[in-house]
Amino acid sequence: MKFYELNNGVLIPIFGQGTYCFTPKEAYKSTLLSFKYGNRLVDTAQYYENERAVGNAILDSKIDRKEIFVSTKIWPSYYLDDEAVDKTLKRMQLDYIDLMFLHQPCGDYIHAYKNLEKAYLDKKIRAIGLSNFSIAQIKEVLNIAHIKPQVVQIELHPYYQEKELREFLVKENIAVMSWYPLGHGDKELLNEPCLTNMGNTYYRTNAQLLLRWQIEHNFICIPGSKSEDHISANLGVINFHLKDEDIKMIDSLNRNKPYYQKSDEKYKKYLTMELNLDDQEDGRE
Repeated sequence: MKFYELNNGVLIPIFGQGTYCFTPKEAYKSTLLSFKYGNRLVDTAQYYENERAVGNAILDSKIDRKEIFVSTKIWPSYYLDDEAVDKTLKRMQLDYIDLMFLHQPCGDYIHAYKNLEKAYLDKKIRAIGLSNFSIAQIKEVLNIAHIKPQVVQIELHPYYQEKELREFLVKENIAVMSWYPLGHGDKELLNEPCLTNMGNTYYRTNAQLLLRWQIEHNFICIPGSKSEDHISANLGVINFHLKDEDIKMIDSLNRNKPYYQKSDEKYKKYLTMELNLDDQEDGRE
C-alpha cells in the first residue's frame, strides 16, 4: 500500500474503504472484507450512523490497531458538544482516532475546530480535517488555527476537479481526500469512451482507471463498495500506473459538474439534525 505523509508527519494510506450510505451490517461486513484484501484505511462519520459497526469490525479483525487508519467526522448539529470526540471514542471502542473531520462548513465550526485542536494535543486524534470547506472557509480556519489542518475532504472526480481549491491546498501543504471518486456511479462517466479504450490497453475496468487517476494525482481515495468482488477490484488499482498522456486525457474530462449541491437551506437543516449516535446497531450478524 502506498502512503501519503501529512503535514504533521503522520502517514495515511492513499487508498481506503468508504462507508457512506451503509447500514451498520453493511459497514461491518465491507470493512472486514476490505481488511481481508489488504486495505488499512476506513472512513465513517456521525452522519452515517455506523461508527459503532466500523469500530466492531476493527476489533473483530484482530489486526494490530496501529496498522489501521480510522477516519470519521463530526456533524454540525454536534459542533457545540465539547465531548463529541470522547463520545466518538467510546462509541467506536477506540483509544484514539487517526483523522477527525468537521463534516460541513456551517454552524460554529470555529468552536468545533478548537475542540479538535485540544483533542489533538491530548493525543485523542492524530490529524485534523475539514470536509466540504471552500477556500474562503479554510482561510477563516487557518487564521485562528494553532494547528494547521492535515486533510481537506471534497467531492472530486474527472467531471468535477476543483483545480483552484487543489492548487490552494498544495501551497498550504494540506492533503486532499476525495469522495464520490466514481462520480456517484454516473454511468456517463463510467462509460466514457476514452476510459474504455484505455481499459483495452491496461486490461483494467473503467472504474479501476478512474480510481487510479485519483492516486496518480495523490488524492486519498475512499470508494465505498459492499460487494467482495468490487472491494477486491478496487484494491487492485494499487498495482499499476497510468501513462502521462492518459492522465491528461482523463484531466480533459472536467465539466465542473458536482453531484452534491450546496445550499444555505441544507446548511440550516444540518444545524438541527438529530442523529442516532447512542443506540446504533453493532453490525455483527
